[in-house]
Amino acid sequence: MKKSGKDREDRGISYAKWGYLFILPFFTAYILFTLIPQLMTFYNSLFMNYRDGLTQVGPKFVGLDNYVKLFSPDNSGSVGMIRYFGNTLILWLMGAVPQIVVALLLAVFFTSYRLNIRGQQFFKTVIYMPNLIMASAFSMLFFTLFSPVGPVNQLVLAAGWADKAIDFLNIKISVRVLISLMNFLMWFGNTTILLMAGIQGIDQSLFEAAEIDGANSIQVFFRVTLPLLSPILVYTIITAMIGGLQMFDVPQVLTNGKGTPDRASMTMVMYLNNYLKTSKNYGMAGAVSVVLFIISAALSLFVYNTLSKQYKK
Repeated sequence: MKKSGKDREDRGISYAKWGYLFILPFFTAYILFTLIPQLMTFYNSLFMNYRDGLTQVGPKFVGLDNYVKLFSPDNSGSVGMIRYFGNTLILWLMGAVPQIVVALLLAVFFTSYRLNIRGQQFFKTVIYMPNLIMASAFSMLFFTLFSPVGPVNQLVLAAGWADKAIDFLNIKISVRVLISLMNFLMWFGNTTILLMAGIQGIDQSLFEAAEIDGANSIQVFFRVTLPLLSPILVYTIITAMIGGLQMFDVPQVLTNGKGTPDRASMTMVMYLNNYLKTSKNYGMAGAVSVVLFIISAALSLFVYNTLSKQYKK
């Protein structure tokens, strides 16, 4: 008597449970170290909880009062949260736009089948090396270089370009340029390597077919490379944006946490850190964290939907 297909299927081995078992450590770590802290941050943002000298005030439930206070004008009439978000956005754009453009050009250059560049491993190592330097060390290096008695000012005075030392760290545009330059130098190598990996994953026959059809380098880039590289490019832009919104260490060290001049380089995370460092105001710090999370999620969703339309059709 032959057994039916259903009987054989019922007695078959199901490997689905092993898949769930293998991904269990990730979800366990995510719940313990990411999801629960996020929920606790939102919970703490609903309380008034800070130190006034040696006196602990709270925790006292205040609902959304911390968020209202966060977006209320200060004595000067400006809203700190909006101002510092603007600073963060400007610093990110000044560093991220050159970073993406230069990384994309370098990735295309090093992976070009026409140029056939040799020693790619060497170049990958060289351009990635600035990423290995700690941001605090990088900031201290630039602080020393551009201080009133630093080498840059000595060269400026020796060349006769100025009558006295230039205080680069107290000029809004120069401070922003230095911060953006440091972020660019630290991260363009990492972005280049990611984009190189994405280009190398494209089928080589597509480039050969485009060459046979008479396409030049610019046409190949815009018609073949860029559309097929879009998923990786979207990923790098979103991760760079999230990292930019969380910018802290470079401006913190370069301006000694003051965001000079006139808080023009004060970022959102520096603003958050001030609540934790001065008054240990956990309620307001939690509110800033929640707002930063919402902004990051909204911008990431916007960038993803905008840049991924062409390959979702």
